[in-house]
Amino acid sequence: MAEAYIVAAARTAGGRKGGKLKDWHPADLGGKVIGELMKRTGADPELIEDVIVGCVDQAGEQGMNIARNAVLASGLPESVPATSVDRQCGSSQQALHFAAQAVMSGAMDVVVAAGVESMTRVPMGMPVALPFKNGFGIYKSPNIEARYPNIQFNQFDGAEMMAKKYGLTKDQLDEFAYNSHRKAIAATQAGLFDNEIVPLDIALEDGSKETHKVDEGIRFDASLEAIKGVKLLVEGGAVTAASSSQICDGASGVMIVNEKGLKALGVEPLARVHHMTVVGGDPVIMLEAPLPGTRKALKKAGMKIEDIDLYEVNEAFASVPLAWLQAVGADPEKLNVNGGAIALGHPLGASGTKLMTTLIHALQSKGKRYGLQTMCEGGGLANVTIIERL
Repeated sequence: MAEAYIVAAARTAGGRKGGKLKDWHPADLGGKVIGELMKRTGADPELIEDVIVGCVDQAGEQGMNIARNAVLASGLPESVPATSVDRQCGSSQQALHFAAQAVMSGAMDVVVAAGVESMTRVPMGMPVALPFKNGFGIYKSPNIEARYPNIQFNQFDGAEMMAKKYGLTKDQLDEFAYNSHRKAIAATQAGLFDNEIVPLDIALEDGSKETHKVDEGIRFDASLEAIKGVKLLVEGGAVTAASSSQICDGASGVMIVNEKGLKALGVEPLARVHHMTVVGGDPVIMLEAPLPGTRKALKKAGMKIEDIDLYEVNEAFASVPLAWLQAVGADPEKLNVNGGAIALGHPLGASGTKLMTTLIHALQSKGKRYGLQTMCEGGGLANVTIIERL
């Protein structure tokens, strides 16, 4: 079987809800990243055999196959096909898996995997909320209700369940959140994100323009005292808005090829996709699947957690990576070394290839070999990807 190589990886800097990316249509955001991948590789557009884009809230401006619309917005030829993927927060990580599987099988040689989410212009939960509001029902069918009676699947409840199950205190979650900002500040000031970020032109309210190239969610004045002062989401719980991921606008993407694709492009690979796993688990606690998913991935890859040099575990809530560290026995010094979604933002469907972009560049800057990425996903799912830097 052929190998799958990542030859380019890029992302936009995150934008806060209603912030600097509020005027960017999501199709244009996705198109900008796709165009950047083409620029970085110098690829002939005719070589792109498919574009797979992850997006969670596929409605409104993100409806009608956002992947195809991003391709059309990118300026690629109309002959380049595209399809959209929804595996909730892991949507673009799954897009990467699909792209890798395509080139490994030999069915295709060059595929783009990307993700986009404008949480400002398409609010979280819009595809569920609008039909329900208009009397068209919800996703929970009678059979699902019979299996999970009187239960609403809720990520916030899941985050609290994770904290309680793994004995995590509010102080631990708050400290983790503070360190996410601290690491993101250090990475930004050291220029560690410069090579992965696609600069975007934005218009300011006074009519002037500026280039958006710094993640807007980072609180450069963050203090542990201020984080500890944020009120609980649930009385008696442990999770606050400060220890949760930030609503975010953004896009990201990677180009994936096999050996034939490498020769056709004439470029050097950044990394090799070493292993891919996807698992399902309890949809009620919902956020726990990365734990068994990681154990399964390591076993199938014939590796131990000690073999992995860096980990990216999405900071949907601080309780998730903290529980993951505890359950997997991982080294906290290798986790989200440049900060995570608590500081940088979590643009839902874009987060998969966003984390992969950051992981690849972190492996490069630190001269490390193996990286592992995983994230919790709505419905009790998780993708796990292991890469080898080349």
